[in-house]
Amino acid sequence: MTSFVPSGLLKNPHVQSILASSGMRGWQARRRYPDLQSAEQALLLDGGDGVQLSALISRQALDKPARGLAVLIHGWEGSVHSSYILSTGGRLYRDGFDVLRINLRDHGDSHGLNQELFHSCRINEVVNAIRSQLDAIAHRRAIVGGFSLGGNFALRVARALPDRFDYVFAVCPPLVPKHSLQAIEEAPWFYHYYFMRKWTNSLALKQKLFPERYNFAAWKGFSIRQLTAALVEEHTEYPNADVYLDDYAIGWDRLQGLPMRTLIVASQDDPVIPVADFHTLQKSPEMQIEILNHGGHCGFLSNLKLESYIEKRLSHALAAL
Repeated sequence: MTSFVPSGLLKNPHVQSILASSGMRGWQARRRYPDLQSAEQALLLDGGDGVQLSALISRQALDKPARGLAVLIHGWEGSVHSSYILSTGGRLYRDGFDVLRINLRDHGDSHGLNQELFHSCRINEVVNAIRSQLDAIAHRRAIVGGFSLGGNFALRVARALPDRFDYVFAVCPPLVPKHSLQAIEEAPWFYHYYFMRKWTNSLALKQKLFPERYNFAAWKGFSIRQLTAALVEEHTEYPNADVYLDDYAIGWDRLQGLPMRTLIVASQDDPVIPVADFHTLQKSPEMQIEILNHGGHCGFLSNLKLESYIEKRLSHALAAL
C-alpha cells in the first residue's frame, strides 16, 4: 500500500480538517459515487427501551450479491450525510458492500425521535440498533467503522459484538476524551467556534421540539468545557464531567483481545485529537495502528480532486480479507 503524501496546501492540517467535512467534498462524493444515494432507503432501528435511531441503507442490486455489510458511524454533530461518510460509503458501495449509515441520537434530522439528550456514553442503543440490523439481514461478513467520535463508537461496538464483525476501522478517534476537549480549547479559535455553533444549534432544536422539558437559556455563552459539565450534571447519571469523559475513553485494556482485524488511523498534525494518545496503544497481529505525518482531523485528502487515502486504504485492506 502506498504511503500518504498530500500535495501543496493539503500539507496544512487546517486545510485538511476543513475540507474533510466541507460541502465541496460532499459535492464531489455525490458526483463520484451517485449509486450510494440512488440506492438508499430510510430505516428506523430499534435501540432498545423505546429508543429509535434513524439510518440509511444502500443495498446492492438483486443480481449482484453483496460482499457484506459495511456499517458507518459519523462524528460528533455530523450525520449520515456528512461528506466523509458519503465519500467512504460510496467507495465501499462501489466495492460491492451493502452500506448502512447510522445517525447517532440527536444527529441529522433525528432530534424528535427520542426525548432524552444525546451523550457519548449512549453506546448500548447503538449496539442494539446495529445488532437488530445484522439479525434482519443475512450477511456472511460485516465491517464497522467511523470517523472521530464515530470511530470511538465503532471500536466500542466491535468490543460489544466481537462475533459479528470481520473488520473494524477508526479514523482519528478520541481515545482520551478529556485530552480532546483540552485540544479543542487550545486549537485555533475556529475549531471551538465550529463545534460550539453546531452543538448549540442542536440543543436549540431539541428545546424547540420538547419545550416542556428543556430550557437551555442559562447555558448561553458557555465554553465547550462548561457546556459539557452542565450537560453531564443536569442530564446524565454521571456525578461530574471527569467520570463521564473517562467512561467512553478507549485505552489498550479495552482494545486488546479484539478478535477481528482492526485498523486505527491517526495524524501527527491533528488539531483536536492529541497524537500522543495513540502511542499508548500496542500493535498486535490483528491490530494495525497507522500514524501519518499529515491529514489533519479526518482529512487524509491526497489532492485537489479531494481523493481520499482512507478510501484507498480500506479498499486495499478489505480486498485482502
